[in-house]
Amino acid sequence: MRKRGISPVIATVLLIAMIVVIGLIVFVWFRNIIQEEGTKFGKNVNLVCGDVEFDTDYDSYSGTLSIANNGNVPIFGIKIKISGDGSHKTKDLKEISSSWPDLGLNQGGTFSGDIYSETSNADEIKIIPVLMGSSEGKNKIFICEEQYGQDIVI
Repeated sequence: MRKRGISPVIATVLLIAMIVVIGLIVFVWFRNIIQEEGTKFGKNVNLVCGDVEFDTDYDSYSGTLSIANNGNVPIFGIKIKISGDGSHKTKDLKEISSSWPDLGLNQGGTFSGDIYSETSNADEIKIIPVLMGSSEGKNKIFICEEQYGQDIVI
């Protein structure tokens, strides 16, 4: 009785194909984990978020939000996380108020605008800064993490 198996050439080709497929899977996985970071002032933009200093005030009767940039980092935009009724939604301040400056708030800049239509049923709002940085030689918008935002309890 003769035992037959796979020829060594076919076995080698199958092993190489499996290694290539596994290598591609690992490459795609690492590529998704390591995301490209932008820079601002020569630093990673996520580190610059910690340097942003701003004050906020919200008048719940008139629905007026006031923001003052007290730091050295220009704030390009603001994301507002509105929480209430067991849910939350995040809006761009430019969508809510047309009075937000096109180039954002530079050092010492202030903003005041009506956001009552979006916050009338809110229990809490979180003001999250948005920065403009550069990535691969192009300007890119970076939203800071929520830990760098400010909470306003209504």
